[in-house]
Amino acid sequence: MPSPSSAPSTPLTPPTLQWDIFCRVIDNYGDIGVCWRLAAQLAGRGQRVRLWVDDASALAWLAPEGCPGVQLRRWGAPPPTPQEPPPDVLVEAFGCEIDPEFIAYCARTTKASGQNDHESRAPVWINLEYLSAQSYVERNHGLPSPILHGPAAGWTRWFFYPGFTPATGGLLREPDLLPRQARFDRAAWRAAQAPDATLAQRDARWWISLFCYEPPALAQLLAQCAQHEEHPTQLLVTPGRATSAVRAALQNMGQNADEGSCSKRGQLSIQYLPPRPQAAFDEMLWACDLNLVRGEDSLVRALWAGEAFVWQIYPQHDDAHHSKLYAFLDWLEAPPTLRRFHACWNGIAGTESAPLQLPDAKTLAEWRACTQAARARLLAQDDLVTQLLRFVQEKHFAKKQSTVSSRHE
Repeated sequence: MPSPSSAPSTPLTPPTLQWDIFCRVIDNYGDIGVCWRLAAQLAGRGQRVRLWVDDASALAWLAPEGCPGVQLRRWGAPPPTPQEPPPDVLVEAFGCEIDPEFIAYCARTTKASGQNDHESRAPVWINLEYLSAQSYVERNHGLPSPILHGPAAGWTRWFFYPGFTPATGGLLREPDLLPRQARFDRAAWRAAQAPDATLAQRDARWWISLFCYEPPALAQLLAQCAQHEEHPTQLLVTPGRATSAVRAALQNMGQNADEGSCSKRGQLSIQYLPPRPQAAFDEMLWACDLNLVRGEDSLVRALWAGEAFVWQIYPQHDDAHHSKLYAFLDWLEAPPTLRRFHACWNGIAGTESAPLQLPDAKTLAEWRACTQAARARLLAQDDLVTQLLRFVQEKHFAKKQSTVSSRHE
């Protein structure tokens, strides 16, 4: 297991390796979002990356300009040609199971290299796991999983767990994140979103972003925002399931769901946003007072934004996500008001009868302070790419040492 560190290490200058990342898109954008950020950040540090994905359609708006150093490959396409570099690192994202044909190709390539030790020439095989704050993450991070059968028999697959503590693999954080945030002009961003409002009107509003599944308490949130006497609300609704959920909630409340890009109900102004690249999504989170996010990638981005946020965790049929949510709230050191809002927003049993309580200004400031404290703890740790590069270097060095030792025996 890699040794934990409570402070960021000196940036690495690792050798250039060929990384092959494999991603299957299940039913949302989180898988491809995480894998693209990983691929782009690796390429930004001088690595060569091939991203193999079964559905790349979301990248048309997530990353319309692509990224130098990242090649996009269709899942199931033929393996690299002899003129292309074979993989030095395999990254199997979220248990997607690399095609057996590709593993057979890797095995043939290592045997063709002329080395007697098949395992020493094998790529470093990483199983990139889901993000969690539960205790098993620290126990399992960095553990080996020997391959016992098939063309890769004798190889080792390594578990790499993202996480929130120094004993885990950390979180994705691009090196220029803090300078980008320092240069961001929140007032100008809001002016572009609401050009018809005056500066005073924009400042008087609460700006809330909504990136969600179908939260049970969504209708309550819309009703409270519409009737709030202290301040108006600007609700920025992301496309897809969030937009559909808002329009369905309005219809269930007996209100017409406008098909346009904007609508107004009392104190609530709703904007239905078009798809936006990842960098623009980040800026939206920086510009808002409260971010209602879903899944794992946007949770991490909400933490880096440093503003108040509420997380809708991906629901599982056996309610296993409840313990995962509570473990995260424990790590976050969430105040009671934030824990109650999370329970209600996620529809956890026993909270159905408890109405959603929109935070007042004092409560929202408390939530923001909680996020800022958590963000500070995370910034004191190495990011995921730094840790992954170090982990892979250690495994490559161990393989070389093993080869040298075997030659002298």
